[in-house]
Amino acid sequence: MGFVVLHMEKSHGTDAGTTAHIERTVIPSNADPTRTHLNKELVELPDGMNHTQAIQHRIYNAGITRKIGTNQVRALRIMLSGTPEDMQRVEAAGKLDQWCEDNLDWLRKTYGADNVVSAVLHMDEKTPHIHATVVPIVTGERRKAQAKPTEPGKKQYRKKNANAPRLCADDVMSRPKLKEYQDTYAEAMAKYGLQRGIDGS
Repeated sequence: MGFVVLHMEKSHGTDAGTTAHIERTVIPSNADPTRTHLNKELVELPDGMNHTQAIQHRIYNAGITRKIGTNQVRALRIMLSGTPEDMQRVEAAGKLDQWCEDNLDWLRKTYGADNVVSAVLHMDEKTPHIHATVVPIVTGERRKAQAKPTEPGKKQYRKKNANAPRLCADDVMSRPKLKEYQDTYAEAMAKYGLQRGIDGS
């Protein structure tokens, strides 16, 4: 029984390098150009947009009222796969399309369907894998927000609506959440003979 591979990282700046890798405008040295035509867009991008523009489109249409900082993380890059020999076994058994559907289902349930702006299956590298792009839009009180005691005579500011949508990668990538993602992803992939890695490794 092999292991699932779930890797998440914050996207910084325009992230043009990762976009070029995903879209194959630049072919990496470990990719086979004769197989690039087998790569597949699993999420339809808005008309005429590339992955970077799709991120901005989601943020613009999310109803965010708070100001977005210039250094704020606008997207998370998620790589989904499994142990190479197990992924090759899934492909040989003709189950790769269903594996992709189950991955999309997990992404949408976990991060919100509107926040999953892109998912691309790469078949031109040694191991089939999916690159997903998630915009970290959340609702609810900030994780770091603390109730401060009110001082008499001090001006009180109106609190922002806690249920308003906001962009917050830190809330999506908190330590308990990261553990939960590994657990639930392994559960979703168990039917393919893939299991969770060692907890805490």
